Amino acid sequence: MRPSRRQVDELRPVSLERGVVKYAEGSCFVKFGDTHVLVTASLEERLPPWLKGQGRGWVTAEYGMLPRATSERTRREASAGKQGGRTVEIQRLIGRSLRSVVDLVALGERQITIDCDVIQADGGTRTASITGAWVALADCLTWMKARDMLKNGEVLRDHIAAVSCGVYKNTAVLDLDYAEDSEAETDANFVMTGNGNIVEIQATAEKTPFSEDQFLALLALARKGVEKLVGLQKMAVM
Repeated sequence: MRPSRRQVDELRPVSLERGVVKYAEGSCFVKFGDTHVLVTASLEERLPPWLKGQGRGWVTAEYGMLPRATSERTRREASAGKQGGRTVEIQRLIGRSLRSVVDLVALGERQITIDCDVIQADGGTRTASITGAWVALADCLTWMKARDMLKNGEVLRDHIAAVSCGVYKNTAVLDLDYAEDSEAETDANFVMTGNGNIVEIQATAEKTPFSEDQFLALLALARKGVEKLVGLQKMAVM
C-alpha cells in the first residue's frame, strides 16, 4: 500500500492553470499533489553573446525554491551568494528539455526565459516544473503569434512533460511524493515528448541496484504518466 493510497500507476491530482501572472508573456501554476510551482515565461529581445548573428533564438530556465517551500526554512541562495549544485542541475535540465521540442530558427533572434519558483515541495519539483514550463512556453508563443511576431512556421514541434517513478518497497510506482521518494530503493525521472520519444532519463539506485526488468517497468509507468500529462497540457492551452 502506498502512503497516499494511490494505485501503482496513478498520478497525484494534477492541475495546470495557464495565464496566472499579469505581466509575464506566458505563465502556468502547476500542482502535482502538494508540490506547487509557479512558472513564468519572459520574452527578451536579446541573446547570449555566443548566439548573436546566427539567426536563431534561445530558451533557457531558472529554478528556485522559496524558503518555506519545505517543512523547515531553507536559506535563500541569493543570500548565500551563489546557487547550489542541485539548483543549477535542475534549471539546466528544464532548459534543455524545452529546447528539444523548440524550433530555435523559427523563434528568431530572441530569448525566452522560463522561471520556475517552487512554492511548496512534496517531491517531483523538477518534473512538475518541466510539465508546467511547456504550458507557460506555449502561452508565451501564443502571445507572440497574436502580435504577428512569429512568421517562420511553428516554433513548438511537440509537447514535453516529465514524471518521476521509483521502486518503493520492491514495487515500481508512478509519481513519487516525498514520503515515497525519501524511502525509495530506486528514484527515476523521465522526460518525454508527446509522441513518446525520450529526452532524458535520470535513474539512481538509492539502496539496492535495480534490474533491467524493474527499469522497463518504470519506463512503462512513465509512458503512461506522460501520456496523461500531455492530455492535461492540451486542455490547458485550448
